[in-house]
Amino acid sequence: MSVATSSGPQRVCILGATGSVGMATLDVIGRHPERFEVVGLTAQHRLDELLALCVKFRPRHVVVGSADGAAALEARLAAAGVRAEVQHGAQALCELAAHGDVDTVMAAIVGAAGLAPCLAAARAGKRLLLANKEALVVGGDLFMRAVKEGGARLLPIDSEHSAIFQCLPDDRTSWAERIDHIVLTASGGPFRGRLPATLADVTPEQACAHPNWVMGRKISVDSATMMNKGLEVIEAHHLFGAPPEAIDVVIHPQSVVHSLVEYVDGSVLAQLGHPDMRTPIAQALAWPERLDSGVGSLDLGAMAALTFEAPEPGRFPCLALAYEALAAGGAATVVLNAANEVAVAAFLAGRARYPAIHATCAATLDRVPPRTVRTLADALAADAEARRTACAYLDLPADAAGVPLAA
Repeated sequence: MSVATSSGPQRVCILGATGSVGMATLDVIGRHPERFEVVGLTAQHRLDELLALCVKFRPRHVVVGSADGAAALEARLAAAGVRAEVQHGAQALCELAAHGDVDTVMAAIVGAAGLAPCLAAARAGKRLLLANKEALVVGGDLFMRAVKEGGARLLPIDSEHSAIFQCLPDDRTSWAERIDHIVLTASGGPFRGRLPATLADVTPEQACAHPNWVMGRKISVDSATMMNKGLEVIEAHHLFGAPPEAIDVVIHPQSVVHSLVEYVDGSVLAQLGHPDMRTPIAQALAWPERLDSGVGSLDLGAMAALTFEAPEPGRFPCLALAYEALAAGGAATVVLNAANEVAVAAFLAGRARYPAIHATCAATLDRVPPRTVRTLADALAADAEARRTACAYLDLPADAAGVPLAA
């Protein structure tokens, strides 16, 4: 498949355009205007940033979170001479993801709210660039079934999963025949060298100060707790058919080796690069071709060392929770993700301390009864119950539960 369709440039929709992944995607696209056309942009609240992107890229379709926001943006676009259809709400996101004007969907909405439009894009057979972990953590088999039945092309955007994708053979056979295990690398975040007892009073600003990557606040906190890596373990299980015991995690502070695949003959393949999201984004946009991402060459000779270490369970207990939820099956990963979203939001708002993130997730997993997820409605119910339970544990009002899944 070429990066351009037979009738012209590849038509791209970016869900979550004003976030770090969305902006990086637009940076790559902006370097290749002859290959890509931005036909859709979405954002929940950041209308000033979205307006500037619309003026630059001239999308045909725009979606925002609220009716008031849509009306305000429509007026500002008209004043700027930009003609675009402006809609709002969860249903509009799904309609845009499946729209006939769209060839490729960059799914960069953070959190469980991104599942429904990802499902819509998968069912519509789109080329789906997946940066939303929750589509797999929450959707799991439901989402992968939609990809298969819709004939979608699923390409991972997380640097770790992109690395694994690039290191696996094109003719994918069973794990038992060729692959021994995969290794996800983690930076260790800003608290890698600190004792757990010193983390009780860390601030959101400290937790969001990632040493290597430029990311949004929620995912930065997830990196600090290594819940982010736990969610990636769950994601890798669904993306690559890897059993949990064949997925390892290693801390690699330099964030140069993005992940590794070990074959049954002892060979280990790794993908290396600067810690810059434009690399995996460009790889997915152009696949199976390659194009310039704007990222500089990697100078191994200039690096003092590349080091690796095992994560300490006492410092990163959220990682163990993710493995436990994956092993439990059913709705456990849905519950874990929902509880984490509530706890992280409470921490960022100053309503919970840092250690409460793990405590809330563990307590919610214990308190929400097991259930099977066969449909989106099942995922909705588990997500809602987990959010209520997490709020009750933190003694928060119900309106602190965050954005639930959208049907």
